[in-house]
Parts: sequence; C-alpha cells; structure tokens
Amino acid sequence: MKKTVLNASLWTALLIASGLSLSACGGGVDSHDVFAVERVNAAADQARANAPEAEDFEFPETAPMVIAETDATETTAMDDAMAAPADAAAPADAAAPAEDLAVNVGAELYNKQCMACHATGLLNAPKYGDAAAWGPRIEKGVDTLTSHSANGFNQMPAQAYNGVTEDQIRQAVEYMIDAAS
Repeated sequence: MKKTVLNASLWTALLIASGLSLSACGGGVDSHDVFAVERVNAAADQARANAPEAEDFEFPETAPMVIAETDATETTAMDDAMAAPADAAAPADAAAPAEDLAVNVGAELYNKQCMACHATGLLNAPKYGDAAAWGPRIEKGVDTLTSHSANGFNQMPAQAYNGVTEDQIRQAVEYMIDAAS
C-alpha cells in the first residue's frame, strides 16, 4: 500500500513539474519562472512522507571457500600438453589454432565494423559473399584492399581507429575475400 501511494505521489509530482515546464515555454513567460511552487513542494513533501523506511541488511559471515585438493594422478589436458616433449609435430599443431584465431579475428571485426555496409551494400560496398562485386577488387590485391580499408577510400571511411590494427583489418579483408572466392 505504501509503495502504491509513493508511486502515485512521485508520478503526480513528475506530471506537475512536466506541465509547469511545458507551460513555461509559452509566449511572454520567462523560462525561469515557476508557477504553483506550493503544489510542487506539497507533492514532494507528500512523496517524502510516504516513502518507505530504508532497510538495513545484515549479511552473515561466510566461511572461506575450501578448494578440493586433487589427487596427484589426476591431470588435465593442459597439464598433458605442457608436459609433452617438444618434437617436430608441435609446430604443425600450433599453426592450426593460429589460423583459427586469424579467421575468428577477421570474422569478429567484420561483425563489429564491416557488416553494417557490406551486408547491405550501403554506400556501394560490395556485399559479403558476392563474387561478382568482389572480383575486380580482389584483382587489386590484399595489400591494396587492406590499405583502402585501414585508411579509407572513396565512400569507405577509415577503419583503423580505436585500437583496431592494420593486421586485424587485413584479417577481416581476407575473411570477406574468402567468402566471395
């Protein structure tokens, strides 16, 4: 019940204040003049009087969290990978995650910055996956497309801002080229 009265009082005060501010916009009235000050103050006093008391919360002391100790025979995949000896197969395994990371960085940047224009063709941008529109651009080479993307070209604004590196832009360009190839 108290909450309903409080809400009604606050809304009433808000509506009165809004009405007063709108009426102050009328001709011949200085915008700093406030009308019916008594009514606004009365509504504010009523809202304060009907407001619920602040509650003090007491939280019980909690015991520290106990971390279960693992048996020495238990290992994780990370432990196994760190303990594995370095051999000729290790560089090949390391290259695959790096490629996935590059694709992910390109896709993330595309979704964050490039999609707005390249998904719809806004500002004559070649649409994502449209081989016919991308063909002449791809012929210019990845370096040129990366430079145009980073620094801006024709209607395309520069994309190298707010910490976005040219390498990230190159990965996004390669991501779009792969979709159109």
